[in-house]
Amino acid sequence: MKLFYETHGTGEPLVLIPGFASGAWSWFEQIEELSKHFQIITFDPRGVSHSKFEITETPIVSINLIAEDICQILDELKIEKANVLGTSFGGFVAQEFALNHTNRLNKLILACTSFGGANHVPPSMEVLMSFASTESLNSSERIRRYIQPAFTDEFWQNNKATVEKVCSLREENIVPEPVYFQQLQSAMAFDKQKEVSKIKAETLVITGINDRVVPMQNSVNLSNLIPNSKLEIVENGSHLFFIEQAKEFNDTVTKFLTKN
Repeated sequence: MKLFYETHGTGEPLVLIPGFASGAWSWFEQIEELSKHFQIITFDPRGVSHSKFEITETPIVSINLIAEDICQILDELKIEKANVLGTSFGGFVAQEFALNHTNRLNKLILACTSFGGANHVPPSMEVLMSFASTESLNSSERIRRYIQPAFTDEFWQNNKATVEKVCSLREENIVPEPVYFQQLQSAMAFDKQKEVSKIKAETLVITGINDRVVPMQNSVNLSNLIPNSKLEIVENGSHLFFIEQAKEFNDTVTKFLTKN
């Protein structure tokens, strides 16, 4: 397996972990701005887009394995410790990394995510169903159907160019059906409620108040369990608030990582 990753800028390392069925492309609103302050590391998770390898029936795509892949990337870059930012499914990976590799983590940012398990606050059944089906997975129509709830209705209607960029980038970066399904299985099994209190790193938990995919209460609950954490709630923020309100998101991340 050869993992695809890129670095941008110089300074303290910051690993950006993409969300469900997503890749390095999803950080197009972050790379230019954040690389002014940090060495940004983006990557395609195993099996997604440029990180290609042979798919087998045995699950080889999991949250734990993606967390281990981050260690491999850091090793190749000769980086001992990094800041880590994960959104949604990427937030699951970030929690796994924080718990298993304490000595390699500086600060942690968990965006629009959850500790999973029985006390995860689910989205509506309509939103759940949009993710559950793998029919025509990489088709234009299917991609737009599952991405739409991740934006606010207002943004979807009034920012056609940005919406189309997100949909087109996802369409160009293929997610094979077995990879999608194994990510989904791994996400459904994820449960760190009893463990996140062991996270020692200084942590920012950030969410959008109007997140329809991972409802805001999940971030509130997560922050309440992590001892050294701070909660930020973005007004009118959707699940993709790091795209909708990119400037506010980037400023908040920069301020958190650069303060003493």
